[in-house]
Amino acid sequence: MKILILCSDNSCLSQIAQGWLQSFDRTLIVHSAGISPAIEVHPLAVQTLASSGIDISHHKPEAVEEYIDAPWDYVITVSRDAEENCPAFTGKVRNLIHTSFYNPARAKGTPESIAGEFRRISNQVKMKMYDLYCDEIQNGGYGPTCTCGANRFCRCN
Repeated sequence: MKILILCSDNSCLSQIAQGWLQSFDRTLIVHSAGISPAIEVHPLAVQTLASSGIDISHHKPEAVEEYIDAPWDYVITVSRDAEENCPAFTGKVRNLIHTSFYNPARAKGTPESIAGEFRRISNQVKMKMYDLYCDEIQNGGYGPTCTCGANRFCRCN
């Protein structure tokens, strides 16, 4: 199972999502990339996941162009910017899922409040990725279908 997670700069949200998904199942091949990659993974993203026993300290931001020709079981966007600017993949993409989270790298305030935002968002990402893993990925992409028809991962009902 090959999964690509996209965000705007691949320094925070997509790295957190990649870390969580990989922690649920080590057999998954999970990559993350950005539309305009940053120079490094945000230190608070690394620290936040480390507090949960997940090591992403070796991760480096990557450009989506490096993955555009590959086939993917899932391409998951985790930011509005990535959804709006998601490139057309030339490789086969079996499932394209759009989600959006607040980017904690934009948080302002004291170091403690910013760290709190990273923890809060990391928990939201963890829950969303775990639902996706349980409902979709474990079932080979044949998880529940929403009755509204929006997509296979909608939870409106």
